[in-house]
Amino acid sequence: MFEIRELVKLLEVKNLKMYYEVVGRGWVRAVDDVSFELDRGEGLGIVGESGCGKSSLGMTLLRILPENAKIISGEVYLNGENILAMSEKRFRRKYRWKSISMVFQGAMNALNPLFTVGEQIIETIKIHDKNISDSAALRRAKELLEMVGIDPERVKSYPFELSGGMKQRVVIAMALALNPDILIADEPTTALDVIVQSRILHLLKRLQRELGLSLIFISHDVSVIAQMVDHVAVMYAGKFLEYGRIEDVFLRPRHPYTYFLLRGVPDIKGEPRRLEWIPGTPPNLLNPPIGCRFHPRCPFRTEVCEKEEPKLINTDSNHYVACHRVDELSLQMGEY
Repeated sequence: MFEIRELVKLLEVKNLKMYYEVVGRGWVRAVDDVSFELDRGEGLGIVGESGCGKSSLGMTLLRILPENAKIISGEVYLNGENILAMSEKRFRRKYRWKSISMVFQGAMNALNPLFTVGEQIIETIKIHDKNISDSAALRRAKELLEMVGIDPERVKSYPFELSGGMKQRVVIAMALALNPDILIADEPTTALDVIVQSRILHLLKRLQRELGLSLIFISHDVSVIAQMVDHVAVMYAGKFLEYGRIEDVFLRPRHPYTYFLLRGVPDIKGEPRRLEWIPGTPPNLLNPPIGCRFHPRCPFRTEVCEKEEPKLINTDSNHYVACHRVDELSLQMGEY
C-alpha cells in the first residue's frame, strides 16, 4: 500500500506578527497576524499604500530585521521547516540567499562604489560557499551577468560605469547567485523610467519562468502587480484585507479598500472617468483603531466595524476577505 501524504507547500506563513519598539511610546504593529502560502513557481503580489507593512513582511521572512524589531508570534515554514524556530547560524547557512533571497527597495544604491560589480557578486558567492575556488566564482559571476542580460565582461566595471537599469540587473543577479527557490522583489523598479521599468519587469518574469522561481513581488503600484503575479494580497495597516487569485481580487474586489485602490488606477481601455482617491490617511500603528483598521476611512462602515475586528474568511473559491459587510456590499460596490 502506498502512503498518501499531503504535499508540503514551499512557503507557509501562519499568524505572523512582527512589531517595532519605539522607546517610551510602545510597539508599531507593522506585521500583525498575517498568513499565506506560496508554492513552487507561483507569484504572489503584496500591494498597499506606503507604510502598510509590505517591506517589513519581506524582511521578516528573510530574518534581516533591525535591533528594535521583534517577531512576536507566528510560524514560517520553508520546505516544511519552521525557519523562525532555528538559530540565526543555521538559517544563514542553510536558507538565507540559498533558499530565499531579496532584491531590496532602493537597490540602485546597494552597490559599493569602491569595488567592481564582479568583486561584489563573487563576495556574495564566497561568503556562502566556502569551498568554491576563485576561478569558479568568477565563472559564476559572468554566468549571472549574462543571465540578466549584461555583457559578462562587465565584471570589471564599477557601479558608476553602469546605467540605473544595469545596476538593478546586477542586484538581481546577486540575489540569484545561490539559486534560491524564492525571490522577494521589494519595489524593484523604483526610480527607474517607464522604459527601463518595463525591461526589468520582463526580465523578472523570464527568470521566474526559466528558473522555476517563486516570486513575492512587493509594490504600491496596482498596475505592475497585475502583470507580474498569479495571486495578490492587499495589505493595510499591517494586515491582509483581501487575498486571492489576481483575476478574482482585481476584477471582482470584495473589500472597500481594494475597490478604492483600483478606482485610483486609470483604465486606458475603458470609458474615461474621474480618478478617485481614498480620503484620510493610514492609521498610526502605535495605536491602531479598534475594530476594522480601515473603518475610519470607509464610507460603508457601520457600528460593528468600529467595535469588532473582521476575520479573513474564504468567501468563494479561495478568495479571502476581511470585512463585516462583504456579502451585502458586493453589489453596492460595483454601482458606487
